Amino acid sequence: MNDFKERIAAELVAVRNRSLAYTEAEDDLLVRQHSPLMSPLVWDLAHVGNYEELWVLREAGGITPLRPEIDDLYDAFKHPRKDRPSLPILGPGEARRYIGGVRGRVLDVLDAIDPDGPDPLHRDAFVFGLVIQHEHQHDETMLATLQLSREPGLVRDGDLPPGGSAGAEEVFVPAGPFLMGTGTQPWAYDNERPAHRVDLPAYWIDRLPVGNLAYAAFIDDGGYDDPRWWTPEGWHWRQESHACAPLFWTRDGGTWWRTRFGRPEPVPMDEPVQHVCWYEADAYARWAGRRLPTEAEWEKACGWDPSAGRARKYPWGDDDPGPGRANLGHRAARPAPLGAFPAGASAYGVEQMIGDVWEWTASLFLPYPGFRSFPYREYSEVFFGKDYRVLRGGSWAADPAAVRTTFRNWDHPIRRQIFSGFRCARSATPEQA
Repeated sequence: MNDFKERIAAELVAVRNRSLAYTEAEDDLLVRQHSPLMSPLVWDLAHVGNYEELWVLREAGGITPLRPEIDDLYDAFKHPRKDRPSLPILGPGEARRYIGGVRGRVLDVLDAIDPDGPDPLHRDAFVFGLVIQHEHQHDETMLATLQLSREPGLVRDGDLPPGGSAGAEEVFVPAGPFLMGTGTQPWAYDNERPAHRVDLPAYWIDRLPVGNLAYAAFIDDGGYDDPRWWTPEGWHWRQESHACAPLFWTRDGGTWWRTRFGRPEPVPMDEPVQHVCWYEADAYARWAGRRLPTEAEWEKACGWDPSAGRARKYPWGDDDPGPGRANLGHRAARPAPLGAFPAGASAYGVEQMIGDVWEWTASLFLPYPGFRSFPYREYSEVFFGKDYRVLRGGSWAADPAAVRTTFRNWDHPIRRQIFSGFRCARSATPEQA
């Protein structure tokens, strides 16, 4: 096996170790549904193995199905999350044996494929990038489920660098074109393609994500009780949900507390706010006299290098993320303090755009011009339309293998259980432009 394939094998091992770590718990916790928004953890565990069997073993390797009778149980489009506990899904022990059996055959397929051949699933080992990223995304989903379980002691924490305050509050991005999306990243998803020119007017964007201190000021100023700051749909959600703070926040006297993986703690005011939905982010931006950035504005500020006239894979360049550039891969079970990664700044000087929190944008999830679905419509195409808003950047729970400046996430505007935050933007005045 050559070096390229050995790196892929190492990525497969790393993501599987992560999945097994998040499901190393009592069987009762794994089979229980902790929220109707989420699957039982054991469903996610077997699903990643079934997905790997479908795409690597059957589609790329031409191997006879191992467990075709369970395909329906793990088809995410046939069974909503709220219904999955009632399905005859595999128990924890059987799920672990199943995914282990799949994985042994997956490595055989890896050894046999030609990454330089004409098969689009084999080329650049795309099918392996597909399953590695898919499993990391489910690992992040597992973390969200563990947070909703409110069970302490299940999720490890870690150390993060201190924050910093040096720098302007917002960054100016001059008018002009840039290349949005990608045609060169081999493991990019279909919704990131094709690369296309976008010409934007000048704008300002926050140097850092909105922090807990700033968001608490919005709450204290009555932001949740003033319909002026909310869209009609957002105000309806606010009244129906009775939300009055980010999910998992409570107030005790004059102090805000949050429950983080089962343990209460004072809200750190120097961290990016997380567990807010799109409606909350949009309302805060209006209250602050700003707006959410479009995803094109977000991507230009994050990845475009104006001096080189090209897009970067990450804000700082094309080198892989390291501990001094971004908070990724569950380094700790929380966002890093604001200003913790000046070395991870983009060419425009915008910081913490990759890692810490997914960032809501103003944009609906829509196809790029010339979009073509690959390898299946249900990854992206069926979600295009007015029901989903785009998130960018990746959270502390996202793995480096599953993030880049062009990566597009999406969700319903009411979702708060995800590790989501935001930053604000504003259009430049004619004089500034």
